[in-house]
Amino acid sequence: MADESTAKPIGVRIRELRGRLYTQRQLAERAAVSVDLVRKLEQGTRNTASVASLHRIARALDVTLADLMGRATLPEQHQDEGVTALRFAVTGVDDLVGTAPVEVEPMTHDEATRTLTHLWGTYWAGKYEQLTALLPGVLHSLRATVGASGSRATAAELLADGYWVAGCVLVHLKQSDAAFLAARQAAQAADTSADPLLAAMVRGSIAWQLMASGRYAESEALAVRAAESIAPRGEAALPQLSAYGSLVLTAGTAAARSRSEARATDLVAESARAAERIGGDRSDYHTAFGPSQLTMQSVDIGVQTGEYRRALDAARGMPGNGASLPVAARARHLTDRALANTRLGRPGSALPLLVAAEQMAPSWARHQNLIKSVTRDLLHTRLSAEPGLRNLAERLGVR
Repeated sequence: MADESTAKPIGVRIRELRGRLYTQRQLAERAAVSVDLVRKLEQGTRNTASVASLHRIARALDVTLADLMGRATLPEQHQDEGVTALRFAVTGVDDLVGTAPVEVEPMTHDEATRTLTHLWGTYWAGKYEQLTALLPGVLHSLRATVGASGSRATAAELLADGYWVAGCVLVHLKQSDAAFLAARQAAQAADTSADPLLAAMVRGSIAWQLMASGRYAESEALAVRAAESIAPRGEAALPQLSAYGSLVLTAGTAAARSRSEARATDLVAESARAAERIGGDRSDYHTAFGPSQLTMQSVDIGVQTGEYRRALDAARGMPGNGASLPVAARARHLTDRALANTRLGRPGSALPLLVAAEQMAPSWARHQNLIKSVTRDLLHTRLSAEPGLRNLAERLGVR
């Protein structure tokens, strides 16, 4: 039976966790947030806050952010099915016991490349359920490929790619422990490859995981170190500029979330210089970078720091309405804009953005706390009886 607490609004969980330990004011002081925020969350008149504020509240209550937000409920599954199979695949111990968990044939380089291209495309489309079905077998095959390959560096590059996408999927499925293990294995495999850009970008993914866990200083430090390892000197190829700019932007986002505004400004400006040298949007190492990504992250930074007007001002600079961004990234951008409008008392502007995000990436939306929280907030506005909002809430399982 599913844990009923996973369906509870965040304010209810805060009130239950606070219990008799603290008053609302005491909790606010321990978390270094306003008592008004705690009060509104518990009353249900707000269902979202910045990630940094939520991390501080979780720490004050001595729980993880996942516990505070409500862990994703997953049906009981056999170890060969769904997310359970994916967890088994990234936590394999066949190298320790001396036998493989399943008998698989290694893939050729071309087969592996085509498969990984498909997996990353599915990931950026936000179709995580499909990936839980595909990834376990792919990881087993890639490990067999490493064992059978005459070029271990090339095979390691493919394996790193597989673990990398697995870690990204597991993050969205709220499987943070398995996600981190997958990312670390991706980094280990990337170090064995002959591609320093791949090794740096995998570390950038780990930096994002650290950021999602509230470990902002470590996230920034890791992203900066990875960027420095591939920093362009003089003339540089476009993939190098793209990877470097993306890593610096990650560091800037982490700095902003830790309230290091001057540091964040400098890092984002450095990332912008890299984008200017590129001259347009690119996608290298499965990661978008360029003017569109810079705009998206500027909006995200504004939202996370509570600078909602600045976030919406930045959104107006999005080239081509973000058409060059992956679907999941565009959906997240629309959700950030919806949150900013909600905070500024513009529910009528927020609702169409949420509906567009959900229709654009319905599978992505089912796994995202942010879009559910903003939808729940809108249910407490003058739009509460709006059929479009009610239908959206029903599709997302929001009450």
